[in-house]
Amino acid sequence: MTEAEIRSQLNDVFRQVFDDDSIAIHDTMTAKDVDGWDSLNHVTLVVATEKRFGVRFRTKEVNALKNVGELVALIGRKLAG
Repeated sequence: MTEAEIRSQLNDVFRQVFDDDSIAIHDTMTAKDVDGWDSLNHVTLVVATEKRFGVRFRTKEVNALKNVGELVALIGRKLAG
């Protein structure tokens, strides 16, 4: 799966989790940039992302993420490995 395909599918996950069709993810996006991105929705986002891509994240990996770009890269590594 290409990085562009990952971004597209991840954008769909964000729109579903936050119930906002106007969301357009970008690499530097963080929780501060999305209304409603609190700790509960963070967990929901992680679980929905795991389901969409068929991957599992370790807590350590999720806690180390600084922005959406790092999440895209992590998904890419999981899918390649």
